[in-house]
Amino acid sequence: MQIRHYVINYAHISVNISFASSRLSGACRVLWVLWVLKVLCLVLSAVHEPSVPEVTVGHGAARSRCRRSFRNVQPRLVASERKRGERKTPAGEMSGSFRDPVVLRSDDEDLVDVLEERRHGSDLGFTFRTFSPPSCPAPSVSSSDLRQSVLDSLFLRHVAKEVAVETGSPLEMVMGDARSILEEMSQNLQLGFIRLMAFTLTKVFKKLFRSIFINMDGLNTLQQAVQENPVVLMPNHRSYVDFLIISYILFAFDLPVPVIAAGIPLAGMKIVGEILRRSGAFFIRRSIGSDKLYWAVLSEYVRTIIRKEFAPFEFYVEGLRSRTLKSLTPKLGMMHMVLEPFFKGEVFDITLVPISVSYDRVLEESLLAHELLGVPKPRESTAGLLKATRILQEDFGSMFVNFGCPLSVRSLCEGRIDRCRFNLRPRHVPQQPSADVQACVSWLAHLVVRLQEEGSVIGPWSLMCCQLLQNPVHVLTGDGLDWQQLSDGTVWSRRLAVDCGARLSWSGSVSDPDVMTSAAALHRSVVQRRRGRVYLLQGEEPERRRPIGSEDGVMRTAAAVLMLASYRNQALHVFVRPAMLAAALNVTRSRRREQLLGFFCFLQDVFSHEFIFVPGRSTQDFEEACFYLKKCGAVNIDDQEVTVPDSGLEVLSFLQKLLQPFIDSYQVVFRFFCEDGPQVFSEKQLLPAVRQFATKLILSGELHTYEALSSDTQKNVLSALRRLQAVTKLRASEQNEYKVNREAVRRTADVLAGKIPPQMLQATPDARL
Repeated sequence: MQIRHYVINYAHISVNISFASSRLSGACRVLWVLWVLKVLCLVLSAVHEPSVPEVTVGHGAARSRCRRSFRNVQPRLVASERKRGERKTPAGEMSGSFRDPVVLRSDDEDLVDVLEERRHGSDLGFTFRTFSPPSCPAPSVSSSDLRQSVLDSLFLRHVAKEVAVETGSPLEMVMGDARSILEEMSQNLQLGFIRLMAFTLTKVFKKLFRSIFINMDGLNTLQQAVQENPVVLMPNHRSYVDFLIISYILFAFDLPVPVIAAGIPLAGMKIVGEILRRSGAFFIRRSIGSDKLYWAVLSEYVRTIIRKEFAPFEFYVEGLRSRTLKSLTPKLGMMHMVLEPFFKGEVFDITLVPISVSYDRVLEESLLAHELLGVPKPRESTAGLLKATRILQEDFGSMFVNFGCPLSVRSLCEGRIDRCRFNLRPRHVPQQPSADVQACVSWLAHLVVRLQEEGSVIGPWSLMCCQLLQNPVHVLTGDGLDWQQLSDGTVWSRRLAVDCGARLSWSGSVSDPDVMTSAAALHRSVVQRRRGRVYLLQGEEPERRRPIGSEDGVMRTAAAVLMLASYRNQALHVFVRPAMLAAALNVTRSRRREQLLGFFCFLQDVFSHEFIFVPGRSTQDFEEACFYLKKCGAVNIDDQEVTVPDSGLEVLSFLQKLLQPFIDSYQVVFRFFCEDGPQVFSEKQLLPAVRQFATKLILSGELHTYEALSSDTQKNVLSALRRLQAVTKLRASEQNEYKVNREAVRRTADVLAGKIPPQMLQATPDARL
């Protein structure tokens, strides 16, 4: 205790001196603090942790601490109505400042602001408190033991022998390469560095965010899950903060800190990369290709973590950070590795935990918009991190972290796959997954992403962006939009979102106009309010980084529009199915359910990489869309027909306009292929060519959708055309070249435009999904 008391006092004095000194520059101050914290961490690693009773999340001291921090926040409750048939009445008023948001939520949730106690307590006391997470059933192993288990595995040695035979290299040399790969990749989890990260992140988060809300019910179920089976944490990925926040929360509530799959560029950051590695990150190369040995080391490392229950395993099933702030199509490689121990009977069950992280304002909002317009992504570096410290002076609102209900892989896979076939070959012999295993893994991955969407929280700004983008861009940049019109439209869309089952963040202690005024002020870098009107601000491009082959004015406007669109996208998962039915009603001019279902399924095929649809649920998605449109009074439905009353035209018009930018953007790419595009092309050639083509259309006045300039949208169109077999990949090509079937592309464009009647559609429900 004397050692710890000395360390606390030393760190406290050093940090205060470093920030109080006016002679040091901002970068020097940060470096000084990093040095002090590193010394502190090394001392902490030697401090003996006394054995104390475990602290149970949701009970005892930890729960009491949470209760104290959230005592004065009594949210107004509004049921989601997805599972409830009636609307809840307000259950209380929130006391506190205007800056504190309230979630409109179901009455079985218990939200806690993890920053509230940190603002009134000692950060050092929080950092150095006894950390006693609940233990898992499997015996504990060290990071070095984990690596040795991988190197000693029969699977890795089997693959190494195959590689040695294929390359003609000695087996010892191949195993040496495997050892080097493992050293580059593996984590080295240490409690001292976890404390270092906790102290640093506390300082940073208090600067950046007003609140970080989490659901205590989700943490309670997670605490139980980690004591029963291997746990896989699966958060969505919208910001670099996602990489840090889950570990921070689990440390704060005495839960085991996870090991996290991260990109290899982070490992190259001086000092920071090693801190991340010792805080639980392991690093994967961005491009693995056909490197058989690397695949073997990675897959065995992941499987060993799961088998031995070393720690909760965290990875992003979307693979990449979403630059559009909507969910990405899941990548299945890591998902296969995680589930294989269950398929082979090496573990009884695996628990998947969907986690939804939502932001009022994303730190990288401007950077993401410019990346979509072709600006290269900045390289991750410590110098870049130090330069980014200026964002600590900005306000990013609140963050919401929702831990979803744990999913049992054993229960979900029951009846979907036959695990007996895995007993027909030795477990250490690699085998290609069968079609039913691939389908099951894809279904599970899509299900998790869909649950992430359902758990996400939508803020007022997302609904305001839905309304702003209903108007032409020249109105927003010219005369502006009437503030009262925007306010009334946002309140109206809030009611529609609640009817469609959304989880909203909306203050219950202040008036609706004040909530929207606060949201607009938070995003003053994008919009400006003056004299009762709202204007879209055209930002400057990053210095010395300009999109290739584009007009400056168009790109500046497009960057601002894409920032609005990204926040609109945060709410799209709520509206996309009703919007697709509204588009089907508008395009087909039919009222027959069968024809509407056919066009609805066609839209799902076209937009299969744009939005998340769980495979095999096309008919259920259609019925869900019918239910919500009927619920809000937009349509009348019987067994054969869907009719539209006059009172439903406003809802249908709003939903159609939400989907129209995507339809227009896809049609632009279809037109490019049919008119100007080459018959054989590579993706690297396609993106700048389509961007230049769309820019010309915008300048000529033929196109008003700036979202057609987004590289992510263009890639999604290419994936959709490949899915529809209108574009095929040339197998003999070394540059990932594709060949276009222009007639198939033209037919797809005609169906999307309604020129081909729905009776001629070949797509059947669930045929492709």
